[in-house]
Formats: sequence, structure tokens, C-alpha cells
Amino acid sequence: MTKIITTIVFFICSLLSAQGQFEQGMGKAFQLWGEGKNTEASDLFERISGAEKTSWLPNYYVALVNTTTAFRTKDKDQMNLLLSKAQKSLDLEMDKNPNNAELLVMQAMIHTAWIAFDPMTNGQKLSGTVMELYGKAQAIAPENPRVVFGKAEFEIGGAQFWGTDTKPMCAQIEKAIGLFATFKPETPFSPKWGLDRALAAQKNCK
Repeated sequence: MTKIITTIVFFICSLLSAQGQFEQGMGKAFQLWGEGKNTEASDLFERISGAEKTSWLPNYYVALVNTTTAFRTKDKDQMNLLLSKAQKSLDLEMDKNPNNAELLVMQAMIHTAWIAFDPMTNGQKLSGTVMELYGKAQAIAPENPRVVFGKAEFEIGGAQFWGTDTKPMCAQIEKAIGLFATFKPETPFSPKWGLDRALAAQKNCK
């Protein structure tokens, strides 16, 4: 999770030179995130979402920043704070477009963060929902690398827990890596993260 924004940060310089307020604000928020200023980045994405009602991306990144931070958090109160903020922002966009594959992956990640924090309490309760979300996302966008990788990564966690074969999931990770090479984001700010995580997971498959 610590490398999730590597690809995004690569684009910051060009993004900051954009003319519009939306572009400048998004570029600044990515810059803050790249500097490890997660709270400031989240707050700025949230302010942008309030001003730019037509784009789902600012709220998506509020959710992503807080969820990736939550994966590194051990304190329950902090987890509640981070994931509640992530869920609230995501809900605003899911209500508008429940068939957005990137939003479905984001919802699966929020649930996964809860499972990782307390697997005994949340694993049985949320694992089925996570798989349903990835299944729906895959039906909508089967060539989206985050959909393919996220589903495989989650399934590997379950397979390792139960001691079952992970080869089918590793094959899907290979597929996702190939899809990252050809995936074209719709806008400069559209999600493009995940390749480094997929490459790291690939190493664990060997």
C-alpha cells in the first residue's frame, strides 16, 4: 500500500501546469499525497469535490487516501475515523453511479481494510461482499487491471488462509500486469495505480 501513489506522483509536474482551477487543485492534492501529507491531501480533495460536483474523482481520492492510510493503522479509533471518512465520500459517488468499476474496487478495498484490521470479526462478515463487488466490477470492466488484480489479490489471501492452491490467482496477477501495460485512463486524473503492487505480488507467486 505504501507505493500505491508512485505512478500518480510521476504526473504531478505536468498536472500543476494545467490552466483550470480543478486541474490545479487536483495536481496540488496529488503533490501533498506524494509528500506523505495524507490528511492535507484528503482535505483538499474533499474541498475540490464540494466545488466540482460533476466529477467523481475527488471523492474517489478522498476514499483512496484514507483507505490506504488505514491499511497501515493499528489503532481502532483511527481506523474508524479513516474508513468512515472513506465510506462517506465513496457513498456520495456510488449513489450517482453504482456501475462504476473503479468505485466498486474502492468499496472492496474499504471492506478489505476492515478485514485486515480484524479478520476474526470481519472476515466472515465481509468476505462474501468483497467477492460480489469484484464480480460485479469484472462484469462491467473485465479488462481493468485494478479489477483483475484486486480480485486475485483478495482470493490469494483466502487461499493462503485455507491452504489451497494459489496458482489460478497467480495467473490472474500475470494477466493484470499485462493489462496495466495497455490500460489507458480516461483523463490525466483517472485511476492508474496498482502496477507496483501487482509486480510485488507476482514475486510472491514464485
